[in-house]
Amino acid sequence: MTPLIAGRITGSLFLAAFVLYGGGSALGAVPGGIALIFLNSIAVAAIGFLVRARLRPDAPGAAEGYFWARQTEAVLLAAGVWFLLADKPDTNALLYAAAMCALAVGSIPMLLALKRLRWFPSWFTVWGAIGYALLGIGAVMDFAVPGSGIFFSIPGGLFEIAFGVLLIRAGFPAQAESPAASRSR
Repeated sequence: MTPLIAGRITGSLFLAAFVLYGGGSALGAVPGGIALIFLNSIAVAAIGFLVRARLRPDAPGAAEGYFWARQTEAVLLAAGVWFLLADKPDTNALLYAAAMCALAVGSIPMLLALKRLRWFPSWFTVWGAIGYALLGIGAVMDFAVPGSGIFFSIPGGLFEIAFGVLLIRAGFPAQAESPAASRSR
């Protein structure tokens, strides 16, 4: 798969995740809502696979960390569905907060690697790293007072939308464009 196609698929999955989880959560514990949340988990896991495949040659540690953060997020969000079905929305909310913590922990090193590699504008990757840091802070706050950290998710959420659009438009950079790839020649 070319970097352009992989990036476009990844970008589409970023945007789809908002619709899938948001729509599924809005519908709640009905079959359509449950299906959308499960589809979100598949999309989130696929994002991890695609980013790891593209980033691993130039930043293997960040690639693996991001991959496992996305897999953890996918499992926790899918597990939350069972608690929705059991009419335990508070447990689902805690699993969501834990998933966002995992996402933040794995995304910050990935974005710092993208900044170092200069795959995307520096300001853009810094925005993402700050957005995910705030997401993590908000998720930790949600453990103490559910719903209190929602404001902190806004910068990271807006970044994910912008990143999805950017990836759909431009894809991932080709291997030869990476400074790390140029140094290895």
